[in-house]
Amino acid sequence: MSEPAPERTMAVGHRTTTAPSDAAPGEVRTLLYRGGSRERGTDTVQEAHQAVTSDPGLMAWVAMRAPDRTQLTELARTFGLPALALEDTIVAHQRPKAETYGGVVFVVLRPAGYDDVYERVEVGEMHLFASENVVITIGHTEQVDLESVRRRLDSEPRLLRHGTLAVVYGVLDAVVDAYAPAVSALQQDIDELETQVFDGDPQAAGRVYRLTREVILLQRAVDPLGAVLQDLMASPEHSDPAGSDRPRTHGCDPDRVLLHHHMRDVADHVTAVREHVDGFRQLLEDIMSVNNSLIDQSQNEAMKKISSWGGILVVPALIASFYGMNNAPQDAIHWMFSWPATLVLMVLSALVLYGLFRHYDWL
Repeated sequence: MSEPAPERTMAVGHRTTTAPSDAAPGEVRTLLYRGGSRERGTDTVQEAHQAVTSDPGLMAWVAMRAPDRTQLTELARTFGLPALALEDTIVAHQRPKAETYGGVVFVVLRPAGYDDVYERVEVGEMHLFASENVVITIGHTEQVDLESVRRRLDSEPRLLRHGTLAVVYGVLDAVVDAYAPAVSALQQDIDELETQVFDGDPQAAGRVYRLTREVILLQRAVDPLGAVLQDLMASPEHSDPAGSDRPRTHGCDPDRVLLHHHMRDVADHVTAVREHVDGFRQLLEDIMSVNNSLIDQSQNEAMKKISSWGGILVVPALIASFYGMNNAPQDAIHWMFSWPATLVLMVLSALVLYGLFRHYDWL
């Protein structure tokens, strides 16, 4: 009985990051498999191509990291890769998708990690070509360690016997698992942001916008995966996704059932990530709304205080301006108690207004 796919938690806690791959840019590794077990490696992709051409029982896995245009062109010439898919691979910056070109399936994935220091989602890119007996993985990312994927698949020969689709599944599962630390880190930062908003931190508004931008970036990497899995996830009675000429297997093939269940498990993980990310966007919108309300309330309180003190000062100012007019009644000006009475009136009016404003919580 094969071990279930490893689970990754998106619960808030210790933040983990995927160790960067040891493979250098431009490095190529080719491995040959037979019946779900690794048989040997080859020195060049040409040797791998010759091996699978002369022996249909072999499956070749070609792994490349950040190849240049020359390497990709040579690879496409050797294995007959479709020109349109090759152009997408050279240009890169593609949305996640799964496209079929004759007997070749082309898959684009966008793994993501999270930089805690700069609160930044870092999105990479991975391309896969899968035919009947050749699978090619091209990585432009540090978020997924293909060596770990190989070790896991090597430990599950029953799964790997299904061929190229099993490798596609293994890479997909690793990509989706890599979202978990990013989701956990974003959750923790959003929780901190909530506290920051209610503490009245003036820097909170800028942080809301920054985190919203990062959540949208992660959402663009995750959302299309539902459609990708629908295209790749064949039911147990379907043939391999590359549309090869091999006949479909009817009945209950245990290996295909196992692969189907693993694909369903990845689809469930994708759904969970999408729900988290959608929730983050809604939560950030709510936080922004609350922050704006708190700012408006603070501004209203400030305007109340300003208006209150203006009202308190305006009455004494009116009285003083009346006595400052040149046409003021001379009798009132020369009356012995005019100035003391005026001062008392000004003070009393200010005190009454101050008491009223305090009563209505304007001061």
